Amino acid sequence: MHSKPVLELSEFFGPIYTKEPDGIPFFKMYINGEWIRSDSDEVIDVDTPIDGSIVARISNASKEDIDKAIDAAHNSRQKIRDMPGIERIEIFWKASQYLLNYKDDFIKALMVEAGKPKKDAEGEVMATIDRLRLTMEEARKIFGEYIPGDWSYDTTGKIALVIREPVGVVVTITPFNYPLFIASSKIIPALLAGNTVVSKQSSENPVSLLLFTRILEEAGIPRGTFNVVTGSGEIGKYLISNEKVTMINFTGSTDVGRQIANMAALKKMHLELGGKGMAIVLEDADLELAAKKCVEGSLKNAGQRCDAISAILVIESIADKFIEKVMEEVFNWKHGDPRDPSVKVGPVINIKAAERIKGLIDDAKMKGAKLIMGGNHKGCYFEPTVLYDVPLNARIAWEETFGPVITVIKIRNEDEAIEIGKKSRYGLDSCVFTNNFYKMWKIAKRLETGEVTINDLPKHGVGYFPFGGTKESGIGREGIGYSIDEMTVLKTITFNLEPAKLGKVKREHGV
Repeated sequence: MHSKPVLELSEFFGPIYTKEPDGIPFFKMYINGEWIRSDSDEVIDVDTPIDGSIVARISNASKEDIDKAIDAAHNSRQKIRDMPGIERIEIFWKASQYLLNYKDDFIKALMVEAGKPKKDAEGEVMATIDRLRLTMEEARKIFGEYIPGDWSYDTTGKIALVIREPVGVVVTITPFNYPLFIASSKIIPALLAGNTVVSKQSSENPVSLLLFTRILEEAGIPRGTFNVVTGSGEIGKYLISNEKVTMINFTGSTDVGRQIANMAALKKMHLELGGKGMAIVLEDADLELAAKKCVEGSLKNAGQRCDAISAILVIESIADKFIEKVMEEVFNWKHGDPRDPSVKVGPVINIKAAERIKGLIDDAKMKGAKLIMGGNHKGCYFEPTVLYDVPLNARIAWEETFGPVITVIKIRNEDEAIEIGKKSRYGLDSCVFTNNFYKMWKIAKRLETGEVTINDLPKHGVGYFPFGGTKESGIGREGIGYSIDEMTVLKTITFNLEPAKLGKVKREHGV
């Protein structure tokens, strides 16, 4: 029997919160280099999916708070642009050391506020440390290009430099499923490229981002260049509409992403939205491997991953053998209180999410799917669930699941799998299990997704390989170096060399 979940933090994090009379920590916002509480009386309770108890409180930022944060970022643009790039890299290296030193605080916070099992929480922290340490590699993408003009008659006698410059003020809005890593993977390249940042994390679990902010503060990020506001989703709309904001970097649902696109007008956007990751298992696949990877892809982080496997398309001649292997593997995925070291599937983020998942399962059963295992929840704890022979008219065949459900659909051949994939509104990730090179190449080329993984589950990880969506799964690419591309703009500087007689001479009959 575990005790009541409590957020206990090292003294290092003392400046970022105060203890309320009832013992609940109240976490401040970070605006213009200061930890402040909003003048607004509006407070949001942060509860834990472990047992629903309140573990923290935050301000619901006012419009005045948001204006202060954006003004601080806007007025600090030159401050970070004037800082040598190597000094920015040194700040991130220092931050990686602080994060390593206080790793246990972050792990505990992720377990309590997000309901993550310890291994998953530790993995998220280590991925963030890696992201900080890879900034030297990422910075190479900021390098420019020299273009000699004499390869065209039109520009003979000239040269050009194409350089990358920061876009300006970047607003990052991030979801609940990876509250530390997703936020940091947007903030790090934005600052590295010389932008200033205003960040907002989901009010479901904002603490990890605030802890990370303390790390960056101590590592030496210049005052005003990085700001964090807290509150409900409504404040995101006010952030997006501010004319001083030049870029929106958002990860979340497709519906919200569409609203952002409508509001952002001419602002630059980077949107990572919903996904319906499909795994395709062909006749010659290693079924042991396919089952193991598909179960992991469906159940890891309780299925709350944009790159999760949320539909498995299996050739009907091997489907029964495959489901046997799946069932053998599922029993290795114990679910329950994430503080239990043997638990691999913790709770989903809230009751509303659990009820939505239950609705998808009930709809599939009503339409003829076979419920092999699970299908119910107690509070936020949703049982690992296996649905077999799911018909294509079931909602779960097309909608993003975001829960611990293994959805198996029988198909005749790889062509049918490709057609199903093409009909999906999403296009983020898919994977294929086969040892036939020509079939894997055919599927990889024809699927309309941002990433296709062969003989493994989709994993964005630290972002060393680029990822991002097509169709309704988003705009732009994330990853080491690729995020920098999104957060910079190209500037061409053209030099006429003719006055100094340094340019190559244009022939008279040239066009």
